[in-house]
Amino acid sequence: MASTVLGEPMIISMRLHASKEEVAAAKARIEEFGYKVHSISGEERVVIGVVGVGDVTACLESLEAMPGVERAMRISAPYKFVSLEFKKEKTRITAHGVTIGGDEFITMAGPCSVESEKQILESAEIAARGGAKFLRGGAYKPRTSPYDFQGMEVEGLKLLDKARRVTGLGVITEVMSDRDVELVSEYADILQIGARNMQNFALLKTLGKCGRPILLKRGLSATIKELLMSAEYIVAHGNPNVMLCERGIRTFETATRNTCDISAIPVLNELTHLPVILDPSHAVGKRSLVPPLARAGVAIGADGMIVEIHPQPEKAMSDGAQSLDPKQWMQMMQDLQPYIALWKKSRSAETVAV
Repeated sequence: MASTVLGEPMIISMRLHASKEEVAAAKARIEEFGYKVHSISGEERVVIGVVGVGDVTACLESLEAMPGVERAMRISAPYKFVSLEFKKEKTRITAHGVTIGGDEFITMAGPCSVESEKQILESAEIAARGGAKFLRGGAYKPRTSPYDFQGMEVEGLKLLDKARRVTGLGVITEVMSDRDVELVSEYADILQIGARNMQNFALLKTLGKCGRPILLKRGLSATIKELLMSAEYIVAHGNPNVMLCERGIRTFETATRNTCDISAIPVLNELTHLPVILDPSHAVGKRSLVPPLARAGVAIGADGMIVEIHPQPEKAMSDGAQSLDPKQWMQMMQDLQPYIALWKKSRSAETVAV
């Protein structure tokens, strides 16, 4: 099968309140030059994303001469459609009726692995009581050792679905292979891509066609640019609903499981319109450090967080040391409320400024 040639992306920014006829005429001119409209965003000011191969200069000059077109240009950033050059306002992603990237700080919580029906239902009820909007839980588990628990697979997906029906929470779970994307999409509201698969390009391309929001975790040793390029794979292949997740990177430090690059959150907010999520659990690997890092994540501008909790962490089949017990979880969420209130005030001010 021939591979898709995307070519050099361009942005066509229409004038404020450009008419539907002017937008349609610009689209038609784009197609005359052999290019394709990749996406259209914005309401008052329409921005058209363009991909293809052809005479870029002639296309841009022709478009800029058209009524209703304010500017036509190449995208200079190596990551095209996920950059702020392409879209100035924050992308809002809706999953299970919940908006991520909007005016509400979103929390996802649950155990590392789905271990049993009792365990996942208890976890879901605990997560819901603390204010989480999504239940996390691994049905397929990538483990460093081949002898460790690998997950319940399809049975685990069915249990996550049952927990969703019982509690009303959305479901986020990891998909590890492009072969499993269709199956996992039947059960999950958000597909999580783990750190080890951040540059699994066959998987990323498939995610571009899956129709589900994606939580893309930063790789163990990945730069911010590499994370954004991986997100670009998904968006360029048709799926604009991508969230980026900082979960700590590998450094020389051994006091924590990973080193949380907390500065990545404001950096990403300056480079991309995609929502940014913090995973404090994997960043530190120690439950006592999760609450202070969660507070830092809210304060520094994350759009949400994903946290590991467990009814009995000491009995967890994976990641028990970093999982909060029910009491710790409820206390953390209570302590976060003043930070979230300030977060909302800051987000409202940003919206007014835009």
